[in-house]
Amino acid sequence: RNKEQTLKKLSQILNMEIEKIEALLKRNYGQASYRPIVIKKNLSRQEVAIIETENFKMPGITVQSVISREYTQEEIGAHLLGYISEISSTQLPRYRERDDFNYKLGDFIGHFGIEEEFDTQLRGDDGTRYVEVDALGRMKRQLSSTSMFKEIENKAEIPGHNIRLTIDKDLQAAAYGALEGKTGAAVAVDVKTGEILAMVSRPSYNPSLFSKGINQELWDEITQDERNPLRDRTVQEHYPPGSTFKTFTAIAALEEGIVDEKSEVHCPGYFHLGRRKVHCWRERGHGKVDLMRAIRESCDVYFYKIATKLDIDVLAKYARMFGYGRKTGIRLPRETTGLIPTKDWKLKRNGQEWQLGETLSCVIGQSYVLSTPLQLAMSYAAIANGGKLYKPNIIKEIFSNSGEVHSKDEAGVFEKIKVSPKTLELVREGLNQVVNNPKGTAWWYRGRGNSMAGKTGTVQVVRSAADKIFEKCEEKEYRFRHHGIFAAYAPVEDPKIAIGVVVEHGCHGSSAASPVAREIVSAYLDKNYPELKKKFLAEDKAMYISLSKKASEQTAPPKEEELE
Repeated sequence: RNKEQTLKKLSQILNMEIEKIEALLKRNYGQASYRPIVIKKNLSRQEVAIIETENFKMPGITVQSVISREYTQEEIGAHLLGYISEISSTQLPRYRERDDFNYKLGDFIGHFGIEEEFDTQLRGDDGTRYVEVDALGRMKRQLSSTSMFKEIENKAEIPGHNIRLTIDKDLQAAAYGALEGKTGAAVAVDVKTGEILAMVSRPSYNPSLFSKGINQELWDEITQDERNPLRDRTVQEHYPPGSTFKTFTAIAALEEGIVDEKSEVHCPGYFHLGRRKVHCWRERGHGKVDLMRAIRESCDVYFYKIATKLDIDVLAKYARMFGYGRKTGIRLPRETTGLIPTKDWKLKRNGQEWQLGETLSCVIGQSYVLSTPLQLAMSYAAIANGGKLYKPNIIKEIFSNSGEVHSKDEAGVFEKIKVSPKTLELVREGLNQVVNNPKGTAWWYRGRGNSMAGKTGTVQVVRSAADKIFEKCEEKEYRFRHHGIFAAYAPVEDPKIAIGVVVEHGCHGSSAASPVAREIVSAYLDKNYPELKKKFLAEDKAMYISLSKKASEQTAPPKEEELE
């Protein structure tokens, strides 16, 4: 009744300018008079107390409680879970096309991740209440079905369903902590079921802020961050897999009879294709290299030689068997396919024929080849379990508040990969040596008691000039540093968990990405198989004692072949 006095009092309590409050009232002037206009959200306890105390001086002003989603793990599960926020006027027409819900302004909807994908299961149904109001829109009484109002039916709200995930909360926290200070992603999967155990992307954000209503300043800060914290790098971003892809080049070469376990190549540190000279990552070369050593020490020249005999379409066939170049089918929005190139693909894209020099880059996981961290984890799980490519599953069950199970995702769905057991056995031994042989590229970062097998990868972000190929990565400008990649599974003898890790601009797969996998595997074994962890620690201790004894017995520095 005294608008000026009420707004002045309210502006003092809320620390808001009167003009701003008046602008809100004006913006909502056309809505029904009985609907409240929200002046401010997320009031402090002090603001609520003062308004309630001074309410008699401000007729028409009320405090309402609303439900908001609180994400107790905050940033740790942000990308996987997504968030809820109020539907916008631009989104409303699209959502109104859905038959099952009557969306309206003021409703909250799921954005990204689980919240978006399972919005209809989570949201429930609004209730309905009919009220009588006076000419000023003030509620007088609640109406019910009587002889006078036969068509009126008040309806109680129906709560939405609950979702139980496959995610291990402790493992999720371990993966998040292992990526501290890094930009990248990590995915852990159960080798024998395809269930996702951990799925982390960093940098992250606090989804609870969106549920409560994020202010413009914070929104600008998040969206203008060059590291793009809203992007889920586990499924929305793809990277060249680097040397982790050499495993699948080896599988293709073995299956096609191009190499066997005894095939040897001399690596002088470079390879000539016509007048083009391409380099191995080790400047002085690896010398005589067979399959095991090529995988263990990641010799580029060995795979360059394979490239001269392996058709790109044949390589693509085997890569696709292991899930590359196509969506995994995980129930999360906006999953990217990655890319496995073929002759037809290049012809359609560029109008050009495929060149042999391009195969040289593809066999070592560079150039056109792209994969997501999720694809990395699923493909190495398939190697570990003997050739089953699972459809990744993140949902255990969907159930009501009373505990009634309404649906379960299809668990254990897989494609059988047509690759011989001997081929898988050979590459598994190579991956074992990468981590557990002193000459392996991941030896120094393996951690003790993890019994892990895997493959490191280092991916150039920009092509280096010939005179700068062997410059130290850490001395380069950050945005020009290589990405570090690592894919692994554990334990070696009876694999239970597989992991894919990408660290952007981490320089090396060994020093940047493999420690992340190490922490995840260690946390997994500590929690689920503590006795196995003790056994692996004892075996590691015995091995270190043996190596130390051998080193102390030598009177001269050991030769390279003796160390092998």
